[in-house]
Amino acid sequence: MDQRYVSFNKNHREGYVYNSYGSGLYLKHVVSSVLTLRRYDRERPVAIYCCSEHKELIEKFKLTPLFSQIHILPKENRSIPGFKHNLERFMPFNRNLFLDSDIVWCRDPNPLWTKLSTFEYTITGTQIADIFFGGHKGVAVLSDVLFQRRKKTLQKFGLSYLSRVQAGMIYASDKQLTKRVSDAAKEYFGQKEKTHFVSRKTEKGREDESCEWSLAMAMSALNLQVFNWLNGFESPQLDYISDYTSHDKDFNKVSCLYYSNRFVYDLKGIRKPLIRKVLVKFLSLLPGKGDHFYVTPYCLHFGWLKEKKVLNRFSEKSWNKLTAS
Repeated sequence: MDQRYVSFNKNHREGYVYNSYGSGLYLKHVVSSVLTLRRYDRERPVAIYCCSEHKELIEKFKLTPLFSQIHILPKENRSIPGFKHNLERFMPFNRNLFLDSDIVWCRDPNPLWTKLSTFEYTITGTQIADIFFGGHKGVAVLSDVLFQRRKKTLQKFGLSYLSRVQAGMIYASDKQLTKRVSDAAKEYFGQKEKTHFVSRKTEKGREDESCEWSLAMAMSALNLQVFNWLNGFESPQLDYISDYTSHDKDFNKVSCLYYSNRFVYDLKGIRKPLIRKVLVKFLSLLPGKGDHFYVTPYCLHFGWLKEKKVLNRFSEKSWNKLTAS
């Protein structure tokens, strides 16, 4: 294996934490993510918590040098809530950056670590959750708005606000605080029937539940600040949207279209390009609404199912290139 990817200090106090289980494709995602990370950070170690099948693949293809630590992930934690609602059990470093496998690194993370060091626990997100967060998608969300279901959920649990968290990137350095967040999130998750939130499994192609709304409620209850993921040139992560993202085949150069106005930027979620372009052009008639620029985020997150094919091709290519030797 190319030594440039493994020249990190194993005693580093800061490190990255991945997890993988199920299909071998998820392990390939992790490997390709680590490879892009090593373009910029060759010092901080990487730990992985995975199923025994993935550990065997790592050993079979001699990929162990990619990781400073390889741990077996218990069966009860092999789900999104099972892992992210129990992060205090998976903190191998003093300062831990937990990452989803479907992430591609685009720039040097040193400034990101500096910003994160001011927190003891935080998740990327925005201060105010949009109306779709954890709820119905499409026109069905209008019933939530009409009947004030979000407001009723907050009142029922004694909360005054709800942030939108994007749990593809979580930072934790305080194990006790992390456990408090986990315990609160599990408590809320167990009372889903008392909330307006809906099962993620109702979405086509989704096989696991979401943990984000329960983590958001926990952070609200504990007065914990989210880490702004929509932060212009300093955005920690942005969603990969093909119409908004320019990149070479190996993601060495990445540029994302970013609208200064949050509402206009969120129009990227409209799947019909023509409708989206018409709306953006119309809103751009108002001063400032059309302001835009191109940024390189620290990470690209392939959270949209319709964009996964791009990541799958990149991961397969990275895996084949790495294991061929």
